[in-house]
Amino acid sequence: MSKYPTVKDIDLVGTYPALVKSGGGYVWDEVLEYRVWCHPENGAPDTDDGEDYYYAFDNYEDALEFFESNPGTEEPLALVLQEEYISEPHPGEFIHVKERRLTEWPVEFLGRPKRSLNTITDFLSPNAPANRLAILRGLA
Repeated sequence: MSKYPTVKDIDLVGTYPALVKSGGGYVWDEVLEYRVWCHPENGAPDTDDGEDYYYAFDNYEDALEFFESNPGTEEPLALVLQEEYISEPHPGEFIHVKERRLTEWPVEFLGRPKRSLNTITDFLSPNAPANRLAILRGLA
């Protein structure tokens, strides 16, 4: 049993674009793959004329093992799908964005519950608790 969610479709792992958003959005809908980025300038094999590249995995544990066994790699990231998300263009200003996007997240963010139908509306509600993040953490 994995510490983190399984990917949505094992057959699609490795087919997603390399360039996606990074972090943000506060909520997640699906994990698409786990990625380990390799940096030749830090000791990873140079397979692409000095360019960074990644390996995609269908589970966190395999990605972590690869990271721990290979120099010049970053800790695993999760490629997540957000069907809708929360934008924060300025500190404390939150906007509900109903648009699909792919983004890489630190795997620890997957400790938050998956977005439910009410997560974003509850978060934005005038009756939300003072610590709105409690909603995202599944504590409110």
